[in-house]
Amino acid sequence: MTDDLRARVRDVLPGVRRDLEALVRIESVSADPERAGEVQRSAEAVRDLLAAEGFDATITSADGGRPAVIARKQSPHAGAKTVLLYAHHDVQPENDHADWDSPPFEPTERNGRLYARGAADDKAGIAAHVGALRIHGDDLPVNVVMFVEGEEEVGSDSLPALLKQHLDELRADVIVIADSGNWDIGVPALTTSLRGLVRLDVEVRTLTHAVHSGMWGGLVPDALMTLARLIASCHDDDGNVAVAGMYAGPAADVDYPEERLRAESGAVSSVRWIGTGSTVERLWTKPSLSIIGLDAPKSAGSSNTLVPAAKARFSLRIAPGDTVANAREALTRHLERHVPWGAELTVTPVDVGEATRIDATGPAYDAARAAFTEAWDGTEPIDMGVGGSIPFIAEFLDAFPGASVLVTGVEDPDTRAHGANEGLHLAEFERVVEAEARLLAKLGEL
Repeated sequence: MTDDLRARVRDVLPGVRRDLEALVRIESVSADPERAGEVQRSAEAVRDLLAAEGFDATITSADGGRPAVIARKQSPHAGAKTVLLYAHHDVQPENDHADWDSPPFEPTERNGRLYARGAADDKAGIAAHVGALRIHGDDLPVNVVMFVEGEEEVGSDSLPALLKQHLDELRADVIVIADSGNWDIGVPALTTSLRGLVRLDVEVRTLTHAVHSGMWGGLVPDALMTLARLIASCHDDDGNVAVAGMYAGPAADVDYPEERLRAESGAVSSVRWIGTGSTVERLWTKPSLSIIGLDAPKSAGSSNTLVPAAKARFSLRIAPGDTVANAREALTRHLERHVPWGAELTVTPVDVGEATRIDATGPAYDAARAAFTEAWDGTEPIDMGVGGSIPFIAEFLDAFPGASVLVTGVEDPDTRAHGANEGLHLAEFERVVEAEARLLAKLGEL
């Protein structure tokens, strides 16, 4: 790269931020049917933004899915490689506005962060791509395909059909996915593993109808106590998942300081960590099971009756190396074997997402590490795992087995994606834009 690249980053950044703020003001909540028009308006804004950069940009969809944008721009250099840049323009619901310190769709800067829903996840991913492209202008070192999805926050259900429908248009040598984050402020990262997801609704029934707790308690088990015992059977005394047949693997040798772990997790001071193994193994490469919802009578206003049926939503994160099919079968088998007192058990699948493990070796990954090291002034990136799931990455790996897939992004430990006061660290965002511009140049030299 030329010595003036960092100066060019600073030249384009004000305009990139304005574009980001304009995108953020569009309430593209894909989970809200009443805001489908906003999701469409968001796609149109992305299309227009890319068209202004000289891209041939169109809006598309498949299987009734939400609108995505596909855009292409050729490099003037003969024989240039093709790079696919991915991000998504839909966002999570903002939930209760009272939990936000500023309006969720009005970008607001405080203490070096830009706060708003989508300011980081993932409209900043779009903006980072645009910034890197704007730095190179018409002298692109590689051919670029932009793919900006519109339903990542609701599971990317139509993504397989979209990839199949546009396979040739999207085919690339390298895929850069901007939907993850960095290890810390000042420490870049490549994401090389993500856990998968299996969600199930589990219902137990002990009675055909509610009965008086005084007359029948002590003989007939109520559904809530039955469900509680079933849930408890899924963990051992240390808090490890006690479901036989599930995979767990090693994690990178990364230190996660106790004070940072407690601050970022929000755990109260008295809480002890569960599970065994290193911190990052428990967070990245071992299964975890959480109960994220419970259908039962509220304590206020409850009557002295035995509850006949109770339901819980199980959220099982599966380790890289495991499969959805194996994990779902293992958990279902465990529940069938451990449901107490002969209660009727109903297990209903909700949704799934495969785990991902990336072999981050080869020229494209070397180029990425070099670009990141330069952008962060000599700090080399770490290879990190993510305990959450981004199922679409597995779809890309399946659709383009010959491509090098680089997973990175703009988030940091205090981004609060999906929560109130989601925020983008502006100084880190500048480094992300610079790193991607350097990456494109290095890929052009391969």
